[in-house]
Amino acid sequence: MHPDNLHSTKDDMVAFIEGHGMRRLPGHAGDDVPGILWEDETNPDSWKDFVEMAKTAGAPFITMSDVVLEKDDVELLIEELQEHHFPDEEVPEVDEAQVLVTHIGKTGYLQLGFAHQGIMFLHESATGWYERYQQLLESVNDFGNIVLDDGDEEEE
Repeated sequence: MHPDNLHSTKDDMVAFIEGHGMRRLPGHAGDDVPGILWEDETNPDSWKDFVEMAKTAGAPFITMSDVVLEKDDVELLIEELQEHHFPDEEVPEVDEAQVLVTHIGKTGYLQLGFAHQGIMFLHESATGWYERYQQLLESVNDFGNIVLDDGDEEEE
């Protein structure tokens, strides 16, 4: 079963981490930090194994971050998609973004992490709708990075 709201999973994580006598540090490990991502997609409770691994490694704390979908985020995404596809009225991506309104206020992403010997070990959990939200954001960003050659540059 893949829940569409990870809020209760977050509560379970907090209790499990505290039950192991560990502390939580609110923080997100970004892409610029050397890291290894935990891979065990077949086990929905693999985050428990991850917490136990952190304790075994002697980590004094675990970083924890979450993403809750906000109304402003969805509105901005829809606006950006509409601008990039103007004057097209029917754009499947805009329709997909509008469906995200049903997930406002839900937790779509969780990240746990611990540092060991200069490397961040990470565990990520995400809902299907959050992964699609990220894909739509990336498509907007990719489209915004396209540079059009207008032919006005001087040739050397």
